[in-house]
Amino acid sequence: MTEKESQQEVLKHNSVGAWAKRLYFASRGVMDTVLRPYGLGSTQWYVLYQLANVGPTMQRDLVNMLNIERATLSGVVATLVRKGLVAQAPDSEDQRQRMLHITRAGSRLWKALPNPIEQILKVAFDDADPAELEITRRVLQGATKRLNEHDWEGEQV
Repeated sequence: MTEKESQQEVLKHNSVGAWAKRLYFASRGVMDTVLRPYGLGSTQWYVLYQLANVGPTMQRDLVNMLNIERATLSGVVATLVRKGLVAQAPDSEDQRQRMLHITRAGSRLWKALPNPIEQILKVAFDDADPAELEITRRVLQGATKRLNEHDWEGEQV
């Protein structure tokens, strides 16, 4: 590897995208560590968050909210139902769709849970300049939007 190639490799691993990925994985690790004693994973926590804070939610709506596959969400919901934390009921307008509700046991657990997002934000960003955080948010939001909206079919980059 030439010196120029070596420098390019270093820059690639020090890019905004690389740091966004590292932050994601570090945050995910914190969530797993904080939630493990309660027998929950991060996606289960997000489902409970939605149901505890917003209320009953259509299962299909959670697919887009959480940006996960339908089959993945089905497994997560099945686990929460089996644990008695969430109840599923057919939607009154479309019997094929499922409305999710948090149960009493789910509400009790929710009240006892630490909030891993608050913990992550406090440790990661308490000393950060709010103006810099806003710029970072806008840059990452714009990049994500452009990637999601781009037509990648057959295009060479």
